[in-house]
Amino acid sequence: MRGGAGALPVPGGLALGVVLLLVLAVLPSRAAGVNVTAALAAFPSFADFARLLESSPVAGELAARSSLTLLAVPNNNLPRSPSAFAAASGADIADVLRYHVLLEYLSPSDLARLPASGKLVTTLFQTTGRAPSDLGAVNLTVGGNSTVVVRSPAPFPGSSATVLGAVTAVPYNLSVLAVGGLIVPSGLDVAASDSRPAGGVNITHVLADARGFNVAASMLEASGVADEFTADERGAGITVFVPTDDAFADLPATDRLQSLPADRKATVLRFHVLHSYYPLGSLESIVNPVQPTLATERFEAGQFTLNITRVNGSVAIDTGIVQASITRTVFDQNPVAVFAVSKVLLPKEMFGRGGADSDVMAPPPDAMAPDAAENVRTPPTRLSSPPALRGGADRLEVLESGFWRLIDRW
Repeated sequence: MRGGAGALPVPGGLALGVVLLLVLAVLPSRAAGVNVTAALAAFPSFADFARLLESSPVAGELAARSSLTLLAVPNNNLPRSPSAFAAASGADIADVLRYHVLLEYLSPSDLARLPASGKLVTTLFQTTGRAPSDLGAVNLTVGGNSTVVVRSPAPFPGSSATVLGAVTAVPYNLSVLAVGGLIVPSGLDVAASDSRPAGGVNITHVLADARGFNVAASMLEASGVADEFTADERGAGITVFVPTDDAFADLPATDRLQSLPADRKATVLRFHVLHSYYPLGSLESIVNPVQPTLATERFEAGQFTLNITRVNGSVAIDTGIVQASITRTVFDQNPVAVFAVSKVLLPKEMFGRGGADSDVMAPPPDAMAPDAAENVRTPPTRLSSPPALRGGADRLEVLESGFWRLIDRW
């Protein structure tokens, strides 16, 4: 009802509450953590495995996570002394249990669609820093009689187990699959520290260990964009979408990404990063699909955004001209999440009209007019404060590029 004689007065506090509810409604939802032991409580045949989880720090670690698959071992398939079994392989039982937690929700229908080459899935063990290379992941392959086998991606024979079937599930949050025995990770680095580096997660090292991301790692390192992540991790965290080497190889020659000037290439890299930590479960249940990126913060609100939705059981990312999907979790440890994506995310502001040489990416007018910029305040591009890296040399580079563009046009 509109204001007037018949309108009822709205208390100021109530109006503010309504506004806050509307704001919260458009923010990405964070999926609740999972209680694995409670999920297993209804299945007595997994009571011993549930007790193992409860007696280790792993159960507490899972309480803060979502979108997981637990590989649970039935009582009859557990060794008489799981701790001694793990120690005989040079492993701690907690790390063996972490190796049974996949950082991705996999249903029986997902297993039925596994490619012939298999699927590499990151486990909770990978986040400890004790797994060399990508040996903190498991490889899911289809064996004889269409059975699914879980094994280490190591080139030498290692521990493996067969998926016996589905136990229970909370759709998109927790999937529990029964496996035929404990799986021990290969190549344990028992001397590695259990804590994350004091300086934050080194994204380029994560990508080098994961394999298949050489192009992205090199570009992040050469551009200096990787150095910006450390400051962002201390705030709300970051979520990085990393194209595989195959995705870069599939780029049309007309896109000419590698021939872009350094500043534009850095913009494309920032376009692959959200300035908040979103595990896979949060992305799968996201409320507001249009998300600003690190590139948005250097231009105007509404530019360089990603549209994130769930399509056919996968997280889809739409740039306006490219539709990609998340293919696997590379790293997930609050405040950093790294996901592999099937295509290079090309922003429409740069590639939508006229290709890589388009002038669509011109900075906002105030960026090309220093005097005006001192008197005009542009609206913020996100609710939280911008990173400390905004301004300085980067700001000067944008001003200079805009100035020379004007000169060229004149």
